[in-house]
Amino acid sequence: MTDYVIVVAGGKGLRMGGEIPKQFLPIGGKPVLMRTLERFKEYSDTCRDASDALRLILVLPKAQQDYWRQLCEEHRFTLDYAIADGGETRFHSVKNGLCLIPDDEEGVVGVHDGVRPFVSTDVIRRCYEKARSTKAVIPATPVVETLRHLGADGGSETVPRNEYRLVQTPQTFDIQLLKEAYRQPYCDAFTDDASVVEALGHSITIEEGNRENVKLTTPFDLQIAATLLNPAG
Repeated sequence: MTDYVIVVAGGKGLRMGGEIPKQFLPIGGKPVLMRTLERFKEYSDTCRDASDALRLILVLPKAQQDYWRQLCEEHRFTLDYAIADGGETRFHSVKNGLCLIPDDEEGVVGVHDGVRPFVSTDVIRRCYEKARSTKAVIPATPVVETLRHLGADGGSETVPRNEYRLVQTPQTFDIQLLKEAYRQPYCDAFTDDASVVEALGHSITIEEGNRENVKLTTPFDLQIAATLLNPAG
């Protein structure tokens, strides 16, 4: 039995307002994606022995891989991982990553956004452990602000926020279940891995996430990241 994590890094960074994809932007002097991979290595190092170590798979657009290798040389980044080509959509990227896992493999696989470098190792651990029994787990946090639903007529109404959660990654699954789910034809309703698994009729278990586990998509998010790295400022 072997556990894996597929780190998906296919963003173009358009909302960042620059030419460099957001996963390569530096925070604290190191590209975001390196910090994300290191967080899973940190979790893996807490495993019982080498045979339990987490196998890392990085999914990156082929056009970005040379630049990534250049960054790895510059930062002397030598973490061990396999690399898969990014696809047309996130669905296809994850499917490409799953292809690097043997079809008969048993264990848990997580799928994580490459631009979420602040997931806690405790959240990672709890998601993997829970997936061994429930087979499909997502981390999520409570909604702390008031929510309003926009109607087709242009009006809106308040909805009970305690009935909603903000979904994060890693989303963790039994390997065979996720492989089966990704044999389905793609459809626009597949917004994350949980939605792909739900299409098979399998239920999803929610684990408590950590609020620092933000997805870095805007310049303001980079300011938040800098603060999280150096809270004393």
